[in-house]
Amino acid sequence: MTPPTVGAILAAVAIRFDVPICDLVSARQGRGVVRPRQLVMWLARHCTALSLPQIGKAVGGRDHTTVLHSIQRVEGYLRSDPVLARAAVDLRTEFAWRAAA
Repeated sequence: MTPPTVGAILAAVAIRFDVPICDLVSARQGRGVVRPRQLVMWLARHCTALSLPQIGKAVGGRDHTTVLHSIQRVEGYLRSDPVLARAAVDLRTEFAWRAAA
């Protein structure tokens, strides 16, 4: 049972939201990029054993406090944004299934 890599999470989120991986790891802002990027960090925290600094480094060299803030934001979005919530559940389930295979 191997947990997913941040690269695999980036690829899956990029496909799901039709956002290039290079935008997910860039400094680019905008709701169409920021929320998927935050979801990458949330998934990395819940599907891998990486620390906050390791996740931040893998997602464009972000600080661990940015990663923590992103995780907290996604927790809020899970209650208020049904599209993001569905994507989070689907992707987390997909990674759990892959890890079990």
